[in-house]
Amino acid sequence: MTEPASRLPLWLPAPDALALLKVRPQTLYANVSRGRIRTRADGADPRRSLYHRDDVQRLAARRQGRRSSAVLAGEAIRWGEPVLASGLSTVLGGRLYYRGQDACALAEHATLESVAGLLWEGPAEPFPAGGAAPPPAQAPLASALQVLARRAASDPPARGRGRAALLDEARTLMGALADAMAGPGRGAHLHQRLAAAWRRPRAADLLRRALVLLADHELNASTFAARVAASTGASLAASLLGGLATLTGPLHGGAAAAVQALVRASERDGAEAALREWLALGRPPAAFGHPLYPQGDVRCGALLAHFEPKPAFAGLREAGERLLGEPPNVDFALAALADAHRLPAEAPLVLFALARAVGWIAHALEQQAAGTLIRPRARYVGPPPGAA
Repeated sequence: MTEPASRLPLWLPAPDALALLKVRPQTLYANVSRGRIRTRADGADPRRSLYHRDDVQRLAARRQGRRSSAVLAGEAIRWGEPVLASGLSTVLGGRLYYRGQDACALAEHATLESVAGLLWEGPAEPFPAGGAAPPPAQAPLASALQVLARRAASDPPARGRGRAALLDEARTLMGALADAMAGPGRGAHLHQRLAAAWRRPRAADLLRRALVLLADHELNASTFAARVAASTGASLAASLLGGLATLTGPLHGGAAAAVQALVRASERDGAEAALREWLALGRPPAAFGHPLYPQGDVRCGALLAHFEPKPAFAGLREAGERLLGEPPNVDFALAALADAHRLPAEAPLVLFALARAVGWIAHALEQQAAGTLIRPRARYVGPPPGAA
């Protein structure tokens, strides 16, 4: 029986939290990494952590069945428990892992191609040029959507095809997507092709790091969309098209554009004034905080450690951390990177889309291997059936 909150201290040591939750330590740490349980260092021993009593008791009550399965399922879709099994990536203890390997450590040396080999469980081969010329559209996003739509309309379904054929198709899709979003470029690796296409050779290593850090991120919105498409047996191109369409939303891949707009406002009005105006308008600044990283987005730190943001970004970061109490996230880092190296305005979205396409393909392959259809139920809240 759970002890009344009034008899428990506000912050609990790990043994007490585990006793209340009746889980293994790994599950406790997973709940912390997902922002469900607040934690702080133990003042008596900084090597130990304390866990917030109210958060622990709330989760303990959930585990004891005090909420219906429908409510729990609804919460799972909104930053809750995992909704399907995957062996590709996870955020645990505030760190991002690809098949058990720390993504920030991989970013020190890996390329997107080698990460694709890891996630796809195939050879780390270059992505070939797309072959056919991209459609005549100036915007990279429009070009990419058209290329994928053409492929989705003509490529065979993925269901029933061998893995070797799917891996070959995946590499050609990545090449076609790169040509569509950045134009033909020179170089064996995608970060080199981007640096050449944008005429920024000194940015090549930072582009490599960004691509590696963005390759996959659990079951985010675009990945879930790609995986749902894959579950029907659709082609890899169709799965990528679903992922890219979802990525375009301002709450996902479009967040870096919001960061750029916030920086322009801070240059005009001052960082704190700009932040206050956004908050007053009910627009939480996209540049700060991430639910999976209560202590700060490690991808952001891994990028910012290797270049100096311009004063406008540095001032916004300082004001945001002071006013919001949240560290910057990877969208902030991408916008700062594009600004520091004078990359095209659409560069953050291009980097995000090309990197995450590797993850979408990995999830499509994993879903094809599972052979199951993703089909959630709806919790009906409309008029009673048969009502006049």
